[in-house]
Amino acid sequence: MRAMNKRSHVFAALAMMAVPMSAGVQAQDDYEGEVLTTVTGSLPTDLSGMPDGPEVEGFISARSGNKIKITTAAGTSTIVLVSPGTEIKTSGGFLGLSRDKLKASSLMNGLPVTARTVQWADGLVASRIVLKSKDLKTAAMIHNGTDQRFGEHDVAIEANAAAAEALRGRMGDIDKYNIKGSTNVYFDSGKWNLKPGAESELCATAADADAMDNALLLVVGYTDSVGDEDYNQTLSEKRAGRVVNTLQQKCGWKPWRMLSPTGMAESDPLADNSTEEGKAQNRRVSVNILVSKAVDVN
Repeated sequence: MRAMNKRSHVFAALAMMAVPMSAGVQAQDDYEGEVLTTVTGSLPTDLSGMPDGPEVEGFISARSGNKIKITTAAGTSTIVLVSPGTEIKTSGGFLGLSRDKLKASSLMNGLPVTARTVQWADGLVASRIVLKSKDLKTAAMIHNGTDQRFGEHDVAIEANAAAAEALRGRMGDIDKYNIKGSTNVYFDSGKWNLKPGAESELCATAADADAMDNALLLVVGYTDSVGDEDYNQTLSEKRAGRVVNTLQQKCGWKPWRMLSPTGMAESDPLADNSTEEGKAQNRRVSVNILVSKAVDVN
């Protein structure tokens, strides 16, 4: 269901995401409710001979120091450490980058990655991280304010840089955003797979947002009141992750034009959880179109 919406839960979710991630993170995000703990000791430089860990594929949903959080299409997340021995490469040959080792600073939020890991202490260290060159190129141009200027005083490039700078400031105060629209997609009890027709609704929302200058998407997952708090938190995050994956892979929405997705469990219900009809309305993911007031001309 698509609608214009300025409900308070959107503001609450954005305010939560504006808080920076804690400096300490645990090695594996197991959704048990703990704060990510600090990894002690120096990270190994030589990763040879260490036991293999799992291969993790998804997008970078958070980063703190030498730790990145990778969220999969199914909505599960894994904390991976990046050491001096981690090999970071691109596929696709953008400017020859596939032949050279990239720096850890290339690992920006929102980038789809595949990480091979080894086991170290109680966590995972990435031995090799691969990302697509086209995704890196797009994210780098936005992150650097389109630093390729082609001409010091070219008006078009200056305008491009200004737009990129506005996008870089997208994690500012919530009252700096206008909410231009909202779409809810709904889920069966205990499930996070999309229902028939949901993909077309999401792609229509992405098309609406793409027609707006500097629009961003905020994805927030919710549940009904069935189940305990930990279960519903995990379920809401999986639902949000599935929607993010669909927006990016099926609808062509760029990762750098999306605020970090979040799960809100059973918070802020749309309807009464004491009825089956109300519960059905609360099992949802809300996709909100945001535009900074600084660049919103409408």
